[in-house]
Amino acid sequence: MVAALPFVILIAALLIQCAIGGYALWACANAARVAARAALVGGDLDRAARSALPDAFENHLTVRAEEQSVEVSFELPLLVSAGSLRVPIEVGSGLPLAAGVGAAP
Repeated sequence: MVAALPFVILIAALLIQCAIGGYALWACANAARVAARAALVGGDLDRAARSALPDAFENHLTVRAEEQSVEVSFELPLLVSAGSLRVPIEVGSGLPLAAGVGAAP
């Protein structure tokens, strides 16, 4: 019974990391929608995306506006530090943007 404890802890850690990943995908999609809405009204895309994300998800946040979409990406926070392992999360929103609105100069 005691010998199984490390495996139980490992499985629990993996399940928690999967839950963090799922929440990160949902939060990234929400931030992309918020940034697309800001682009439609001529607002600040970066500030809009940051306002929709928890502080833990703002590592290496990138917001890009293209002609018909806004893409938001950041690095997934890992439960256990794994050296140089980085897990990028990237989601786009397909709201129709006006020509040139929100585009980088």
